[in-house]
Amino acid sequence: MANILHKIKAYLYDNVLTKDNPNDYIARTVSERSLNVKEICEAAVSRGGADVAAQTMEHATELFLKEMAYQLCDGYSVNTGYFTASTNIRGVFGSPSETFDPAKHNILFQFNQGEKLRAEIDNIEVNILGVADASAVILQVRDVRTDSVNDLLTPGKNLKILGSKIKVWGDSRSNGVFLVDNTTQDRIQVDESDMVNNNPSELIIVIPELPAGTYKLEIVTQYAGSSQLKDPRIISFDKLLTVK
Repeated sequence: MANILHKIKAYLYDNVLTKDNPNDYIARTVSERSLNVKEICEAAVSRGGADVAAQTMEHATELFLKEMAYQLCDGYSVNTGYFTASTNIRGVFGSPSETFDPAKHNILFQFNQGEKLRAEIDNIEVNILGVADASAVILQVRDVRTDSVNDLLTPGKNLKILGSKIKVWGDSRSNGVFLVDNTTQDRIQVDESDMVNNNPSELIIVIPELPAGTYKLEIVTQYAGSSQLKDPRIISFDKLLTVK
């Protein structure tokens, strides 16, 4: 029997990603917060007993990641044991003589779990906390231009948002779809005329003209199914989206 070292908590949400069974659910882990390199290195020293200073480890890690990115950009694949990484090209080429066109094709970096990380799965205990209250959640975001899932934003193109109870609805002036700049915290609202589809389980919007950077997606709505909430609630996507 595996030695349980870790515990993950998760809530159940209505499964809107497949249509096979209208009554099934998917589980989403409850993330305490996102850790950066500095915090992980500090934990490696305080919890894991690392024999180097946290600052030294952080510096070495940043050097490693910078060099890894450089090598990926030269077309090498990477296998750290904990994850693999590779460089992929998305888009269709119409003929054998067609060259790469940034207007039609995209370069993406793909990361997958490696053997060492996969071996830790048996050491994790999952605690299902039940069905999430109100079940209002953004489950998946797809950039239609690049077919990128939960990653990229292409300004001026469509973004398909799947979830539960995400319809923008109600009489509050604060309702809408927003992209929040992760650096400046500026909130850019999607124009109402750029909401192509506005349903409880699917929104399709035209992405505003955003500068390069990372953004948090938020939906503000009073929609609650058969009733309207008195006050708007904010539904935030738990992954940052990138404009290149």
